Amino acid sequence: MNIKETEQLLKDVRDGQTSIADALETLRNLPYSDLGFARIDHHRELRTGYPEIVYCAGKTVQQVKEIFGVMAGRETNVIGTRASREMYEAVVSSVPEATYYDVARIISVRKAPAPPQQESIIGIITAGTSDIPVAEEAAVTAELLGNTTLRIYDAGVAGIHRLIDKLPEIRKCKVAVVIAGMEGALASVVGGLVDKPVIAVPTSVGYGANLGGISALLAMLTSCSAGVTVVNIDNGFGAGFTASMINKL
Repeated sequence: MNIKETEQLLKDVRDGQTSIADALETLRNLPYSDLGFARIDHHRELRTGYPEIVYCAGKTVQQVKEIFGVMAGRETNVIGTRASREMYEAVVSSVPEATYYDVARIISVRKAPAPPQQESIIGIITAGTSDIPVAEEAAVTAELLGNTTLRIYDAGVAGIHRLIDKLPEIRKCKVAVVIAGMEGALASVVGGLVDKPVIAVPTSVGYGANLGGISALLAMLTSCSAGVTVVNIDNGFGAGFTASMINKL
């Protein structure tokens, strides 16, 4: 339940269209639904402006199906990250509106009106093609939360002219999400070229000394470019979500 829905419920009680008993019944189920294996937070959107988002990895197919069923049944927009196609097939069998984004590995269900579209843009930039799955998780997350994105892929420091060509477009963005594996240098480069906040996403892409993304993470954390902040390894969702919050300020 979001702020508008809560306001409407209170207005309906005031105007006599909803009884106090019915309103109490609605509010009784507001905080969360207990499924035994999960307690779904229905209060999240009221507190933060965004509904609870489901991290699907590590859950069973049946658990994901039940969670989506409960959330969609409350006319809530639902986003599930790190979801397999098998999970999607289970969800869509009971929630036909479900959509699957293969590269991003995201399931979404739209039951309520989409968030207002922002005029300002979020830039999504990758160092290499191998970073695109994480970038798509960031881009799709941001788009589902009501943002316009600009994708610039395969613009890493090994061919820096590919980035320089795109600087006029990047400078029109309100915030940039920079995704890089290997040594993670691209975030520092972008941070030194634009007057926008940069959200750096280290990826696990790289040879042995990349240490599954640790090298890129440490490089981004020790960046000398001001305005660069860092999320966890491969955390495209976290970057897209934070970029959305910045874009809507």
